[in-house]
Amino acid sequence: MKPPAASDAASAVLTGLAPVVSPATVVLILGSFPGVRSLELQQYYAHPQNQFWKILQAIWPQHPLPIGADSYPEKKKWLLDRGLGVWDVYAACEREGSLDSAIRAPVANDIAGLHLPRLAAIAHNGGESFKHARHTRTLGVPVYQLPSTSPANASWSFERKLAAWREVFVAHHLL
Repeated sequence: MKPPAASDAASAVLTGLAPVVSPATVVLILGSFPGVRSLELQQYYAHPQNQFWKILQAIWPQHPLPIGADSYPEKKKWLLDRGLGVWDVYAACEREGSLDSAIRAPVANDIAGLHLPRLAAIAHNGGESFKHARHTRTLGVPVYQLPSTSPANASWSFERKLAAWREVFVAHHLL
């Protein structure tokens, strides 16, 4: 009997990242599941072509984002200082590569279980995350679908993405 081909082998179950939130979180940004690079580095939005951090820096240009290989702890603090939080809708899944379309057997995070007393809105980063809006709407705050910051979302220009993201933060008095 010959061994199964690589494409026949079962995918390993991947585990996502812990939430980056605080009691001061006003807007919770929910992605779908971290990409390969983010999982490798254990950092949200670590792929250099993902525009997440670039968009946030463009919204708050007066507050420079920390840069450098070891700056992630400071980036998380920067994010929290703006009233933002970050997590994903999926806690675990099977996936080859980084595309949302490759996600199999997802396990949802317990978003309702977060204690966020100042939460005023949920912002879904992209369509896969927004598929969970029916669940996040049960939290009783406005829910938004923002354009994905992923490099796979090439149909939206940076400026168009920036305008959509800025609108949510303005609506919740973070600017």
